[in-house]
Amino acid sequence: MNTRRKFLKKSGALAMGGLLLSDLYANSILNGLPKMHHLGVGLFTLPKLLESDFAGTLKMIAEIGYKEVEFFGPYSFSANEEIEGWKKAAPMLGFSGSGLYGKDPKTVKALLDDNGLSAPSMHTGLLTLRQHMDKLADAAHAIGAKYVVLPSAQTPSDLDGYKRQAEEFNQIGASAAKHGLRFAYHNHGNGLKALNGKIPMELILEETDPKLVFFQMDIFWTAAGGIDPASWLAKYPGRYRMLHIKDMSKAVQFSGDGGTQNQWFELFPYATDAGSGVMDLKTILAQSEKIGVEHYFVERDLAPNAKEVLEKAFNYLKAI
Repeated sequence: MNTRRKFLKKSGALAMGGLLLSDLYANSILNGLPKMHHLGVGLFTLPKLLESDFAGTLKMIAEIGYKEVEFFGPYSFSANEEIEGWKKAAPMLGFSGSGLYGKDPKTVKALLDDNGLSAPSMHTGLLTLRQHMDKLADAAHAIGAKYVVLPSAQTPSDLDGYKRQAEEFNQIGASAAKHGLRFAYHNHGNGLKALNGKIPMELILEETDPKLVFFQMDIFWTAAGGIDPASWLAKYPGRYRMLHIKDMSKAVQFSGDGGTQNQWFELFPYATDAGSGVMDLKTILAQSEKIGVEHYFVERDLAPNAKEVLEKAFNYLKAI
């Protein structure tokens, strides 16, 4: 009897412990905590460090606690026009490295594995998506990426232009699917201002096939376009699978339609570390959990002190 009583007592304690753990897990989801094992870094945060010490920078990212990274193009296999365009932009940016930084995909995968990192996503240009999906897919599969992401697009002058854009996105999505990938669009600041009474991004979301076209939101640029990120995410459950996380030192918006690089550069000084600005990150992250976001990338474009930025962001996001 004593043995049975002890067994029942222990079983009850274990059951209660299980309920408590379940409650804690449920509360973490309801409170909007991001999936920390999916917290990553958009590598445009620290391109100069990658250029000077690629392997060491990946190690530093992992030591802070991040588990994922997102690459940006162009790559060695990218469309020639994109490579040449990048070369012209390099003097203004202050660095020339991009893509896999001269490494072959297998070497990059080994470095990621050595540091407990994965790379679920690669940003790449439109011409590469059009012309070199096969080469892009080979590289993506080699490093373990699932998403190929268009980081921005031209700003059409009318809604018909946006419809044509949506049609091409469906075609690119179908091509990506045939190669075992998922295509996603990161609109940056494009299509957030109403045009003839319609927000163009609404049209793109409505006109694209949810099975073929996915989306990545940068919460800073979305807010700069006059859109509340949390409300927008709630409006389109299942469409946004990735998030770029940064903060805004004070509430600012684009000087125009948000479709030009000059307007983006104007707002760079207002980007700040996650948790140190005016954006309601807790509400945004809570909503992102509810609608199916899979990957969270901390990104602060060309951060002045990248290691400090990433440490602050990680500590903030881990604590909320």
